[in-house]
Amino acid sequence: MIGRQDKPEPVLMDEEMVKEASVEQLSHDQARRIAKAEGIHFTEILKLRLEYRSILRIDHLWEFTSLAKLELNNNLIGKIEGLDRLVNLTWLNLSFNSIEKIEGLGSLRKLELLNLTNNQISVIENMDALEKLTHFCFANNRLGELDNKTEASIKYHYLLEEMRHKELQAQQAEEAEQSRKAEVKLHMDAFVEHLNGSYLLKSMFKDDPKAETLHCVPGVASLLQTFEQQMVELCVQLFEVGLAEHKRRETEVSAFFSGQTAAVTDCQQKASQILAKFEQQHKERIVELQQLSDPDQLRVKLNHCNDEIKQLCNSLMALEVQLASQLEDIIKRFDINISDIVDSFSETAQGIFAQCRDLEDNYHERMQEIALATLESVSKDGPEEDMTDDVKMLFTDRNTVMDAVAVGHDNHLLVINDRESQLITGVDAWKVALIKGIQDKELKRNRMCVSDIHRYVDHLREQLDELL
Repeated sequence: MIGRQDKPEPVLMDEEMVKEASVEQLSHDQARRIAKAEGIHFTEILKLRLEYRSILRIDHLWEFTSLAKLELNNNLIGKIEGLDRLVNLTWLNLSFNSIEKIEGLGSLRKLELLNLTNNQISVIENMDALEKLTHFCFANNRLGELDNKTEASIKYHYLLEEMRHKELQAQQAEEAEQSRKAEVKLHMDAFVEHLNGSYLLKSMFKDDPKAETLHCVPGVASLLQTFEQQMVELCVQLFEVGLAEHKRRETEVSAFFSGQTAAVTDCQQKASQILAKFEQQHKERIVELQQLSDPDQLRVKLNHCNDEIKQLCNSLMALEVQLASQLEDIIKRFDINISDIVDSFSETAQGIFAQCRDLEDNYHERMQEIALATLESVSKDGPEEDMTDDVKMLFTDRNTVMDAVAVGHDNHLLVINDRESQLITGVDAWKVALIKGIQDKELKRNRMCVSDIHRYVDHLREQLDELL
């Protein structure tokens, strides 16, 4: 019967099995050939994988004294045994077995990871020797079925709590990371990434060589604070507009695809009705043709059948032409609508970036005023005591100071202009790629449909030719 899976037959672990598993651990073909020819030195094997083999009992591992990692998961093991000689083991995976009791671990004092998930264990016990254990996996056992925890369960309760805590932390971290990635993707799709804070402002001063020195000039700190606050307000405004416009674009795109799907589905239903009616009549005509023995009557009937096939082809092609025309109109309307939405967003963004440039111009003018006033003060009374050495050195030359202010202004405007260009070109490129993708997909669909019609018609005619 399809889908039936027989229960795997239990297998005993023997020397041949562990030898085969040991050979699999060797990394090079040559080493494997040597191992097969000269024999395996089990004492040198560090890793052993024996999962998914239906093993019933752990055995024949006493020579693996150097083994550090042992995988015995997904077997039929009912008891932990045969591990006494594996004193260097640091990793033991016994998950997905039928183990009912924790035992046989007394000599594994170097063990760091023990995986016993998905077994039948009801009590945590016999783990005192596992002094270096840092990872204990125990999910999906029978511990929760006990009415009262035993003394041993209480003794190892902290291990369970630590395990649950780590699992919760890992889950929360994964959820937080997924949420962060989704948020970053949303911001990028909206073309407003890094605009919900002071990132743009900081990037303006990032490559300004004299920015830190100028910020130490008396009177600049308060000016910079006001400038930052106003710039951040504009950036956040643009960020919120960007998210709203992204949602608006998504709504328009969704509406388009819904309309496109509805049109295609309607056409397919009409075509299916035409085909169903034709195929029923065509079968009857084929049966009638097969019963004719008069060549003249056969030829007349065949001509009639060919006429019916031609009519079918014309009907299906007319439906496809109608659908293609309808979809062309839908795509054109969508192109106009989405272009209007994109243009509106671009105009709003350009307006906000223009305000950013105005703020920068005002900041620049005030910086010039402060720089000139400071230069005059320094030339008349000398540097103020609270000036840093860098500021004192900068204000020894008027041209150097004014050049620094001018270069900073040019850099700031360049950053603003680049971010504006990134947004405008990004959203426009998105629109162009979207429309082109839709048009290309529709062209491919149309060609495939026309090809399918002709191929089906050719098949029908070949059927008739076989009757001659």
